[in-house]
Amino acid sequence: MAVIGSGSWGTTFGKILADGGSDVTMWARRTEVARDIAKNHRNQDYLPGIELPSRMTAVTGIADAVAGAQHVFVAVPSQSLRDNLVELRPHLQTGTSVVSLMKGVERSSGLRMSQVIEQTLDWDPARVAAASGPNLALEIAKEQPTAAVVSSQSMETAQAIALLARNSYFRTFVNTDVIGTEFGGVLKNLIAVAIGIVDGVGYGENTKASIITRGLVEMTDFAVALGAQPETLSGLAGLGDLIATCQSPLSRNNTAGRLLGQGYSFSSVVKQMQQTAEGLASVGPILDMAESVGVSMPIVQQVKQVLEGTLDPKGIAPHLTTDSDEPQGERTTDDAEAAGGGAVWGALKRAFDQLRNGGGSTGSD
Repeated sequence: MAVIGSGSWGTTFGKILADGGSDVTMWARRTEVARDIAKNHRNQDYLPGIELPSRMTAVTGIADAVAGAQHVFVAVPSQSLRDNLVELRPHLQTGTSVVSLMKGVERSSGLRMSQVIEQTLDWDPARVAAASGPNLALEIAKEQPTAAVVSSQSMETAQAIALLARNSYFRTFVNTDVIGTEFGGVLKNLIAVAIGIVDGVGYGENTKASIITRGLVEMTDFAVALGAQPETLSGLAGLGDLIATCQSPLSRNNTAGRLLGQGYSFSSVVKQMQQTAEGLASVGPILDMAESVGVSMPIVQQVKQVLEGTLDPKGIAPHLTTDSDEPQGERTTDDAEAAGGGAVWGALKRAFDQLRNGGGSTGSD
C-alpha cells in the first residue's frame, strides 16, 4: 500500500500500517526525505529519533509509490490536495481505496477532503474513507497507545481500512458518518487555536475549560447543521481529538495560537511554523459555511478577529459572547426552548422526565 506525503503524520501512519504487517511505500516530494526513510529507516526532518520499520520504504516518483497499491492513504497539506490528486490520478488502479488522513477544508471551495478526492479523481464515494481521532504524530510514533476512527459511506471499506490500521498500540473504530468525522477533525483545530491564544496571553485553566466545552457545542451545532450525526462529535473524531489538540504542545494549531497570544502577527506565525497549522486556513471557509446554515460560532469568529489583527488577544473571551444579557441555555436546544415560551416547556419537560423515572429525580446531584 502507499502513503502520499511524508511529513510527520504521513510517516507516522506509514509506521502504523507497517507495524500492523503491511508493506508500505511512502511518497516524498523531497529526495533527501525519501532517501532517509528508504536507506536509514528514519525521517529526521519530521520525526527525529524515531526508528521506522523495515517494511517501510520511500520514493520520489508518485507513479512508483502507488504501483499495484490497493489502498492509498493521502497526507498532504489540505490546500495542496487538489494539485497532488491531479498528479496522482493517472497512476491509480480502478477499485483502489483512497483514504484521507487530512483535517481541513479547501479554502477556495469549502469542500471537505473526501469531497475533493471524489471530485478530483472522479472516484466512487464507497471507495473513499477518512481517518481521524486524537492522533498527535510524535506520541504515536513513540508507540504510545491511542485510537482513531475510519469513516466511509461503505461500512465494508471502513472495516477493511480499520483492519489494516491496527497494531499493538493503535486501535481503529469505524462509522459511516463521513461528514461528522471530517468536520470533527477540522473544527477542533479552530478551537485549539483559540486555546493556544488564551494560553499565550496567560489565562488559566478555567478559561480554557470553558472554551473547550463551548467549543464542542459549536462543533456539534455546525456539523449537525451540515448533515452529521451528533454522537460522532462526542466520539474520537470530535471530543477525543479536541482534548488532545487543545492540551498538547505537540499540536501545531495550539502552537500557532500560543504565538498569536504572545503578540506575534499572523504572517510572523506562518513564517515560524515549520509545518502547516490547518486551523489557520480553515477559519474563513468554516465561518462562511456557518453563516449559510445559520449557526453561531463566536469562538471561531474571535479567532478570525485575532488573525486579522482587529482583536487584541487579551480581549478574547468567546465563551462570554452572547446576543443579549438574558441568561442562555447551555445547549442550543435549551436556547430554542427559551426563545419561544421555554420556561413553561422546560418545566413540563422536567415533569415528564420525573414521571418516566417513577416520580423521582432525573439524576442530578
